[in-house]
Amino acid sequence: MKTVSSIVENYIKTKPFLLSALSQGIINLTSLARNIMMELDVELGKEVKQGAVVMALKRLSDDLDFRVNHKISKVLKNIGEITVRSSLVDYNFGVSETILNSQAELISEINKHPDIFYTSSRGVNETNIVVSESVSYLVDKHFANEKLLEKTENLASITIKLPKENVSTPGVYYFIFQRLAWEGIIINEVISTSYEFTIFVGDDKVDVAFKVIKDLKNL
Repeated sequence: MKTVSSIVENYIKTKPFLLSALSQGIINLTSLARNIMMELDVELGKEVKQGAVVMALKRLSDDLDFRVNHKISKVLKNIGEITVRSSLVDYNFGVSETILNSQAELISEINKHPDIFYTSSRGVNETNIVVSESVSYLVDKHFANEKLLEKTENLASITIKLPKENVSTPGVYYFIFQRLAWEGIIINEVISTSYEFTIFVGDDKVDVAFKVIKDLKNL
């Protein structure tokens, strides 16, 4: 059976930024209720009183405050080391029958440069390789016969170590990426393992991105 509360909750869940703002208590509930009344009337099939919508939003915001601000904040307060690297180049190649051989040759040479940055990820149709600009010539050399889809220069990486609770707490990554989006930061690439992840942003945005992530520890 459809109720005002269930319809309000489903409506809010389809709007991620509204959901987050509601959880932080920065939205006027009366104004929000007034804006969504017509859609709720159609969904429920009858006229809905504004007071009922406001009460549903209030209950939902209280519940979200616990689920988001308490559980996620506990994880974010325990963020570990944050490592920043600059002057990186991101290569995106199409997957081919020879690309693993090309990558093996690259790794063999990169091992001679212990202080440089190197990481890679592979999807169904694409392979990404991110390296320090100082050894980008090695990628150009060993992948000369591969299909280059895109090359992005002047990037920086931010690697964040997360506590083990991260894997059992829903919404951690969303919360971090949402804060970065609010600052207008474009994430060029994301590479993750169980307890850490690395984002790649433009060199000109790394200071802002670092501050956003660092400030999460103080929520």
